[in-house]
Amino acid sequence: MVMVFYGSNGKSNPVSMENKVEHQTENQITYDIHLPSNLGMLYKVRLGLQSLGNISQLSLCHFKIQNASTLDTFSLTINKTLPLSPNGDRWIEFPIQWPLKEALSVVTYHLTVFSRNILNERNLACMTACIYGTHGDTGDRSLLQSLQNVQQEETNESFLVIMDAVDLGELEKIVLSISSKTDCKLYIKKLHVQEAAKEHPIYVFEVNEEFSVNANKPKMQREIPGCFVIRGEKQKNDIDNNLNKEGSQVKKLTEYTIKVYTGDKRGAGTDANVHIILFGNEDKSEVFQLTHSLEHQNPFERGKVDTFKIKTKNLGSLRSIEIGHNGKGF
Repeated sequence: MVMVFYGSNGKSNPVSMENKVEHQTENQITYDIHLPSNLGMLYKVRLGLQSLGNISQLSLCHFKIQNASTLDTFSLTINKTLPLSPNGDRWIEFPIQWPLKEALSVVTYHLTVFSRNILNERNLACMTACIYGTHGDTGDRSLLQSLQNVQQEETNESFLVIMDAVDLGELEKIVLSISSKTDCKLYIKKLHVQEAAKEHPIYVFEVNEEFSVNANKPKMQREIPGCFVIRGEKQKNDIDNNLNKEGSQVKKLTEYTIKVYTGDKRGAGTDANVHIILFGNEDKSEVFQLTHSLEHQNPFERGKVDTFKIKTKNLGSLRSIEIGHNGKGF
């Protein structure tokens, strides 16, 4: 069993409970752990299993944590069973409520993955997403638990993943990981995240990338910054109509190579999230985040050249581009 503790100043590394047992009875285990002092005030705990081993089921009834120095104590009745299927989500998390401090709530999130060929990739071993917000992250959560619910529309597919997490606040980015021991190609178009109890807002994360993994490169990881937020029904309908239009043109994708030459003056580089839109005489592209340079792990550094490849629908003859960033960082 592993725990991750979140505080007002950051989060701990995963803390393994192995070799930390202080006292054990039939239905209760007490652990003695030491956390970094710079975490600040703890506000949530994520708890799970690093590996399944020979455990068939793990039921958690009650959780109690006490600061050995101040004797501040928090306790919570959980009464949950950790799902232990190989493709299931093996984590639960809950808020910590200290005396005189308001705790965050647990939220059920709906993450919808829009892809093209996931049902054809039977070799896919693992696909996880970690959602980051202003109140922390979810940790890696399995996306393969709901593949029986894949919806198909012509060449587009989508499937829904449901996950519970302590309120993440405003969503900022998703780290997507895909692995396979054999050859596998998977095209991910975009991700939508929203609270199950609310129709809006819907956070949209544009991916538009084909992931190719094999024995030589068994795992790929991508950081996908938030693209835009759908705040109302009209905006959602407009986007759905565009998606259907793009679906009919999916076989006419055109690949573009984009080279960005960052200036060689003081302060010319940026760590912000850079995007680009292409405009042609027939149509315009979706928003592409320029995050994965073919040359550099950290793109847009002073005096460097970064190459990006994107695929989009037929735009006709290119007329103009929009390029910009979200103002993050210096």
